[in-house]
Amino acid sequence: MTSSLSKVLPTSVANVLTTTAPTDAQPERISIAPLLKRLVALPPPPYSPSLPIPASEIALAWARTFENRLSGTQLASLLTLLCSTGLDKHPEVIAQCAAEMREASAPIDEQKIRQVLGKRKRARGGYRGGLCDIVGTGGDAWSTFNISTTASIIASALLAMAKHGNRAQTSMSGSADVLKAMQPKAPILEALTAEHIPSAYEEGNYAFLFAPNFHSGMKYAATVRKELGLRTIYNLMGPLANPVHNLVEVRVLGVAYQELGPVFAQALRSTGLTKAMVVCGAEDLDEISCAGKTNCWWLKEVPNPNYNRNSASDANAEEDDDTSDDDAEPKYISKLETFSLEPSDFGFPVHPLSEVGGGKGPKENAKVLQSILKSEMERDHPILHFVLMNIAALFVVSGITEADEPFAGGDVISERGPAGGRWKEGARLARWCIESGRALEEFDKFVEVTHRFSPSV
Repeated sequence: MTSSLSKVLPTSVANVLTTTAPTDAQPERISIAPLLKRLVALPPPPYSPSLPIPASEIALAWARTFENRLSGTQLASLLTLLCSTGLDKHPEVIAQCAAEMREASAPIDEQKIRQVLGKRKRARGGYRGGLCDIVGTGGDAWSTFNISTTASIIASALLAMAKHGNRAQTSMSGSADVLKAMQPKAPILEALTAEHIPSAYEEGNYAFLFAPNFHSGMKYAATVRKELGLRTIYNLMGPLANPVHNLVEVRVLGVAYQELGPVFAQALRSTGLTKAMVVCGAEDLDEISCAGKTNCWWLKEVPNPNYNRNSASDANAEEDDDTSDDDAEPKYISKLETFSLEPSDFGFPVHPLSEVGGGKGPKENAKVLQSILKSEMERDHPILHFVLMNIAALFVVSGITEADEPFAGGDVISERGPAGGRWKEGARLARWCIESGRALEEFDKFVEVTHRFSPSV
């Protein structure tokens, strides 16, 4: 891997002596001892926006893990020091580390995916037809049902979804676990590799990007992470390490602690994303809560007053809302709005979290997911309300709720709630996705695609 940050590698990291010769099985090791010494000497947080150690330096050292060039001792030291100094919660460090992780991932033909999405013509309202993701950091200890996974499938009836997920890390049933437990035919998640993503979107709107297929370098940190037993910066990377990040138009991201809300909002903004919302239930829940208030940090897309249409050198710039000139001003920028949501904003009553969780395993959760997709669950079931609220938020952030022409089975609910969002319209669209059978159709397409790609079938 040739890092995007290699040109800014500081002398303290660049001029180290290696003590282990490279072999076919073991690459050349590097030492990050100078960086570790500087981290040890730091004063306690908080830190100003101008970090005492550049985020690029920290990210570059951390990224050497993906090449298996850090010893276990040095990686453990780095992770522990980032945790103790609080730098692993700094938005620039998170953003730069996520960028390095994405760069180390399996290469993807982004242009081909753009072409496929363009042919699908899914644009409606303020939604331009790009990829969308809904994800949580995990670690909230509430063991609720697989809300974001279920929401991603249902939303695919209207949006092109790219759900990035893995096996359980902090819960009993991770996103990959519940999908693998689906009956009578589960998707073969390992089959959807980078080369197959364009073909998957030619077939349907849904793709689950199984993290091990794209981030093979993570295996070099597995032992250290397990032995440390700490929540480290790795636990925060998943939501920002989607391998198709550059194609993601819309993202709803749940965080497990209130203090992470503005951190992730800043991190997302620094990547150039203009349609995103970070959410955290008042109970420190990494979803929009069905039990009461949810705090939200919305990066709302607005026109860039400095955008110069004539500066775009790419003939397709207007269509792609981008330009080929890295120095050109983007067509859209984001405006951060902070507010709160409650179930009543979506037209639903409050349900305690005890009614939507219980720490169930993959098989039990898969049965619940199947009952939702088949529209067999009671319309007022707490879990269904919980899911619908989170899908509704994704629809609002995408802009699809801004379409004023009637579609999706009924008249538009034009009522606006907090921050001007049509949250009830989002909930209406979410119900339609289920009751029309479109969500189940999209999931079935995904299942069939993965079986066709699998060499073992």
